[in-house]
Amino acid sequence: MMKKSLIHLIVLATLLPGCSFIPDFKRPKPPIAETWPVTTDSQQASIAADIGWREFFIDEKLRKVIELALNNNRDLRIAALNIERARAQYQITTANLFPTVNASGNATIQKIGDSSSGNNSNLANVINNGVIQQSNGNSGEITRNYRAGVSFSNYEIDFFGRIRSLNTQALQLFLATEEARRSAHIALIAEVANAWLTLQADKERLKLAQDTLKSQQSSYDLNKSRFDYGIATGLDLQQAQILVDTAKVDVARFTSLIQQDENALILLIGSNLPAELRPDNALQPATILADLPAGLPSEVLQKRPDVVQAEYNLQAANANIGAARAAFYPSISLTASVGSASRELNNLFSSGTGFWNFVPQIVVPIFNAGRNRANLKTAEIDRDISLNQYEKTIQTAFKEVADSLAIRQTLTEQFNSQSSLVNASSESYRLSEARYKSGIDNYLLVLDSQRTLYAAQQNLISIRLIAFSNQVTLYKVLGGGWNETTPEKLNSK
Repeated sequence: MMKKSLIHLIVLATLLPGCSFIPDFKRPKPPIAETWPVTTDSQQASIAADIGWREFFIDEKLRKVIELALNNNRDLRIAALNIERARAQYQITTANLFPTVNASGNATIQKIGDSSSGNNSNLANVINNGVIQQSNGNSGEITRNYRAGVSFSNYEIDFFGRIRSLNTQALQLFLATEEARRSAHIALIAEVANAWLTLQADKERLKLAQDTLKSQQSSYDLNKSRFDYGIATGLDLQQAQILVDTAKVDVARFTSLIQQDENALILLIGSNLPAELRPDNALQPATILADLPAGLPSEVLQKRPDVVQAEYNLQAANANIGAARAAFYPSISLTASVGSASRELNNLFSSGTGFWNFVPQIVVPIFNAGRNRANLKTAEIDRDISLNQYEKTIQTAFKEVADSLAIRQTLTEQFNSQSSLVNASSESYRLSEARYKSGIDNYLLVLDSQRTLYAAQQNLISIRLIAFSNQVTLYKVLGGGWNETTPEKLNSK
């Protein structure tokens, strides 16, 4: 009967709900404007972060490169391991809510007194075939005690919610770690896409430089022939040489940049870049990225994993205040055991050999030189720090989206103006070359128009790259990139 009562007491102590001193949590109002500084299409805002990255990135090569990175990138693997570590820490704190029950058995055998010096012969009588037996005579008294049972020790009953507060804190930190992995996932996709686009743009720049070199080499050969026949001057020949050397420098520079771009991409994907997945030599406006809507700040922030992570960290700091408050109240712990004890091993579990003990303990804090108050103050300051970090994260997210929208607003105008400049420069170069060949103007005008055309063509590539990178960045800062649209869904569209 006593054993059953003890078991019931253990179960009751485990299930007893304690009060909680965790402050009520209310999500702080975001310290940002309700709308973006730049006008956007808010009707489709809610779907911006729900677009799967396979749906957003249209180019099949780019999709496969991103998939390689998601499978092999070491930073992403570390983020996943951090989640497993946080999950294990949460399980440890959860285990503290329950008593640790152990089964144990022990035997105590001792000899008391010895009136004879013939210890060796007497010891031989005591030990027979490896079994200790009772002996008589001068060898002294040998006593035996055998004991077996189950027990738990120093189990704290969480009347005031200290352990539950710590468990809540561990849960929030675990959830924050999951959001950190989502942030790493999204950032990796954006980094791979931008690196891939940069490689493609540099390959296009290299091709332009090679074509320009080929054209300028032909112009130099023509001027050399004209110089040999006394038609062109030495100045014309040297000016043609300048164009050739300038193009050669750019060919070498872009060749080096392409290798660096490939190295950066290899680091991101965590493996070699297959030759069949290398980008083409020209950015394709209609085949790389899908169009992307933007929406209201409140809708965007609900999708940003770094904002959600900051909120979980704030809730974890809030839960820690509950644990610090509970330290001001008594701590109640239990130690108990139940089992059987006997002087003879074969009678260990016989009737009448049972035992039990129950040792409750209460510790009431009286004086600790202000340690508990200082711990509470520290927890409250940590909560305030987390609050400011949360608000700063929201403000940073707002700025990132606003900056991307501001860039996007003028990109169309920049691209159209730059395209017009390329066309005008091309026509100017054609006319100046024709006038030079007709003997109307000197070669200096041809040199100047060629430089203008080449610079305009390079800038057009740069603006196109900025436009693509802006789309990728906007996709990232709007919280996109976590959902993965399946190939079946894509094929059904």
